[in-house]
Amino acid sequence: MGMAGMKEGRPETDGVPTFLGMRGIRLNWAIGFAASAGFLLFGYDQGVLGSLYTLPSWVAQFPEINTNPGSGNGETSTAAVLQGLVTGVYELGCFAGAISMLYFGNLLGRRANIWIGSIIMAVGAIGCTASYSLAQLFVFRVILGIGNGMHTATIPVWQSECSPPHKRGMLIMVEGAMITGGIAMAYWIDFGCFFLEPSSASWRLPLALQLVLIFPTFVTAFLPESPRWLMLKGREEDARIVVAALDNVPVDDPMVGKKLKEIAKSLEAAKTTRISDLFTNGPERNFHRTVLGFMSQMFQQISGINLITYYIGKTLQENLGFSDINSRILAAANGTEYFIASWLAVFFIEKMGRRPLMLGGAAGQTICMIILAVMAIESIQNSGPAPNVVSVVFYFLFNTSFAWGWLGMTWLYPAEITPLAIRAQANGISTSANWIFNFLVVMVTPVMFVNIGGQGTYGVFAGLNFVILVVTFFIFPETAGRSLEEMSAIFAHSSKVNPYDVVRKEKVTPRRYDKHGNLISDDVDIVEDLNGGNDLEKNNSGAHKDHTNVATEDATATPTSEGSSGEHSPRS
Repeated sequence: MGMAGMKEGRPETDGVPTFLGMRGIRLNWAIGFAASAGFLLFGYDQGVLGSLYTLPSWVAQFPEINTNPGSGNGETSTAAVLQGLVTGVYELGCFAGAISMLYFGNLLGRRANIWIGSIIMAVGAIGCTASYSLAQLFVFRVILGIGNGMHTATIPVWQSECSPPHKRGMLIMVEGAMITGGIAMAYWIDFGCFFLEPSSASWRLPLALQLVLIFPTFVTAFLPESPRWLMLKGREEDARIVVAALDNVPVDDPMVGKKLKEIAKSLEAAKTTRISDLFTNGPERNFHRTVLGFMSQMFQQISGINLITYYIGKTLQENLGFSDINSRILAAANGTEYFIASWLAVFFIEKMGRRPLMLGGAAGQTICMIILAVMAIESIQNSGPAPNVVSVVFYFLFNTSFAWGWLGMTWLYPAEITPLAIRAQANGISTSANWIFNFLVVMVTPVMFVNIGGQGTYGVFAGLNFVILVVTFFIFPETAGRSLEEMSAIFAHSSKVNPYDVVRKEKVTPRRYDKHGNLISDDVDIVEDLNGGNDLEKNNSGAHKDHTNVATEDATATPTSEGSSGEHSPRS
């Protein structure tokens, strides 16, 4: 059980392989835990700086980025730009790490890239903790970001390729919940370390604690490699062991062979794929699918979530007038509520589907930003506390809407709609969109507040969220309950000129698996004749079910001991 070139798993006496003594549903949850550890770290990195910017010891160490009114720097554009850069260079590093997966994604394997990313992050965390100048902080924030970019481009692909369709959404949405768990953890640690002032430990300790969160990601070395990556590299026997362990069946079980054949056909259909094919439309609609993944990540960031996540402590204290202690308590409470709200999506992702959650989230975000803009105007005209209190309430409600619809969804969705041969590269591109737009948002937010005020800033994001709502409705197909190979066939048979047609095509295409993940139809060859020889719209027992009816209705039910949740649950 090692890295890219090592053998997978070990057989038990009943012929079912195990990893760390686990198989079936326990192994799936172990993969989910390891994946979640990476996203807990990701969330911690996002939240940790927000309340450090106003610490006296931080300001004394880095006076160039002090934007507090009356500080000597004042809220000048220069200080605001530098503060945005301190936050934003991390996103640029994440962008570089994500885009590197275009080359390394399929070369090294999913687990190896996670390991390398963890090592790079450890170097960055140590450097940030030990920084004594702004230049040092810049450099090590970039290094930290490179490692995290590798994580966020790789972990969702690894988990989606090891998960069954009927539980894939729930398992990956746990990653989103862990992001908010990391954010909440960072806010509370920042609050606790505030009382270490005037010692620099008040900000060095929160940065150092990133190292503790890095270590759990190394357990990936002892868990299964993606069976699809193994097949991509011609390691069919290792892939057979992994599929058998995940399904809790012997390696010679007929269903294992069927799944490997399905993966092999998918690979055969795309065996000539090159990186340049990401940007061209052929029978598999690669460019169309890459653009949807890119847009989902872009939409997450231009919603304005990181206006709150990165700057809430600073905004509460400097813009809304709360005291240093109260602003930190409110920031920590906001992060805690965000974490709790994120679990709603975990439990409803398979019951409701992807589209309803994305649309509901975008609608809620639009309303919240409109009200925040109105309250910013009201606070100028009304010196009382009411507008500021209402603003705090809608920070909380915005987080709830975002957690419901867009937090974990954008890590799940791109991996669900891209074909195997380009999945790592396409996910690298979509993840890079997250980071480049994340950088733009965190870079311009301090400048926007200085130049156009809260009313203008929130108004811009209200408009962007409305655009997200409309575009999502028209061009994002449902993926709930679909195998990764099914989605390939749906895109292949959709209109080549009408991007909305894929939404319609998904609604009328028969399903291969029931709500428990059991195979219900062999009538549709999901990878044969991708040029359109098969009619995916022919009737069968599942032809016209609404997607919410085929989603897992018992996603949280207790599975059989040591087993998967249904007999021969699909692992596609």
